[in-house]
Amino acid sequence: MSHQKKYQQLAKDILSLCGGSENISSHTHCMTRLRITPIDDEKVQITAIKELDGVIGVVEAETLQIILGTGVVNQVSSAFDHLLKASSSYDLNNEAQKNKQAISQKNRTPFKLFLRRIASIFIPIIPALVASGLITGITKAIVQAGWLDEKSQAAIILTVIGSGLFAYLGILVGTNAAKEFGGSPALGALAGILIINPASADIMLFGTNILPGRGGLIGVLLAAIFMAFVETRIRRFVPQSLDIIVTPTITLLITGIFTYVVFMPVGGFISDAITSGLTYLLNIGGIFAGFVLGATFLPLVVTGLHQGLTPIHMELINSIGDDPLLPILAMGGAGQVGAAFAIYMKTKKKKLKRAIAGGLPSGMLGIGEPLIFGVTLPLGRPFLTACLGAGIGGAFQAYFQIATKAIGVSGLPLTFIVHTHQMLLYLIGLFIAYVAGFIFTYLFGFHDDMAVEFEETNQ
Repeated sequence: MSHQKKYQQLAKDILSLCGGSENISSHTHCMTRLRITPIDDEKVQITAIKELDGVIGVVEAETLQIILGTGVVNQVSSAFDHLLKASSSYDLNNEAQKNKQAISQKNRTPFKLFLRRIASIFIPIIPALVASGLITGITKAIVQAGWLDEKSQAAIILTVIGSGLFAYLGILVGTNAAKEFGGSPALGALAGILIINPASADIMLFGTNILPGRGGLIGVLLAAIFMAFVETRIRRFVPQSLDIIVTPTITLLITGIFTYVVFMPVGGFISDAITSGLTYLLNIGGIFAGFVLGATFLPLVVTGLHQGLTPIHMELINSIGDDPLLPILAMGGAGQVGAAFAIYMKTKKKKLKRAIAGGLPSGMLGIGEPLIFGVTLPLGRPFLTACLGAGIGGAFQAYFQIATKAIGVSGLPLTFIVHTHQMLLYLIGLFIAYVAGFIFTYLFGFHDDMAVEFEETNQ
């Protein structure tokens, strides 16, 4: 069977086990996960989905997150979307979509729901962030190494290609925030423009000129969410014949005034509080703070809530010029790579060895889900020793205050977006996390009897 047919079959199987097209409210995908919102959770056969060939794992959250791995998820999601559109029973605008919030409330807390909604805003942007961050980082590394003159046309072109997203990121965030909260995407984009528009510098309020970009992505989120709220409320009272003219005009006018008077100052305050708090924590806590942050990141990845940290990373870069948090959290995947190597060395089970061999390349490149859901989490104890290894790496990164200049994938690729003079230190910390995860797991985290249980539960 060709790869294409295999992906199509997997999409069919997933759709069938999710209750068919009539049970799908919406779906999307990120770098490794197909995220499905079913109408009736009772119709979803979770155990059977986990047993499908090609499914690495399943996370039950506000959305059903089916971990498929990089590359595969794009193909399966495309086939899944094609199947849904070909079905007459599927309609994204049906009543089920309107009642999305009425779906099963199990395992929900206000904090988790908040992080998941924030994650839903940033997940579609991640590929663009990764590409732009890598191009920017590699370009700066080449220039600082003296291999390319920064005033050359080649350097200028690469810089423009890599930096464009970060200049206009607020527009994409505003668009996605509006979608997530029920507003018009175009009006959400305007929320981002209100914040970043250079012309706002001519506005003087309370004796002070507005600083364009003040409030950053926090301000954009506040403005876009407010705009969606205003738009939906106004539309209730406007005749349909006048809606296209009246609703967006009044919505933009109200949101614009609130943005400059409220959201930019409040967003700026929140942004300053977050960045100041984190930098203070890292400065005071030092290696202990680095250990705790590094060791606790993998459990966050398991829940899928780690994407909700994206605006925090962006605010750190906007406020202090770099991000000291990302290198620490990147050690989560490194500790797990070390743990996987230890298991590979100790086990004699061929199926487990194959699972590790398949997940290690992705793990070293910063995509941890295949190893999490395919190896360490099912085995249990190795997941904990991987977290300990990550903590050691995080402590090292915190001690040397390693920081990135952009956002990108963790693991080895992150090397290109840390400060050029810190590249070697970052790689040393990465290697330390590998070694620590390996030692903890080899000595305390794994014995081959666990692999017997692994093989039985993965038949």
